[in-house]
Amino acid sequence: MSIVAVKVLSTVNAAYGTTLSAEQLASKISDPPSAVSFDRSAFSFFSEADESLQISFLDEMHVDPTAASDLGRKFSVLAGYPLPLARAA
Repeated sequence: MSIVAVKVLSTVNAAYGTTLSAEQLASKISDPPSAVSFDRSAFSFFSEADESLQISFLDEMHVDPTAASDLGRKFSVLAGYPLPLARAA
């Protein structure tokens, strides 16, 4: 596992005591229903991981940056404050 994935997963998993894999998180951060269900792991990625790590993780995991940005915007609206990837792509 890369250092980027380790850093992102330690941030996301520590916040809620989860044990997601990089692949599971990649799926959640590009899946629109994650915002509908207010998936806490996806929200943690968008709100707690450093923006540069977010971007590196998207690249490393081959997540469509536009899909992730769209989901980031949905989480930003739900949270009531701007999130880094909500303005990207």
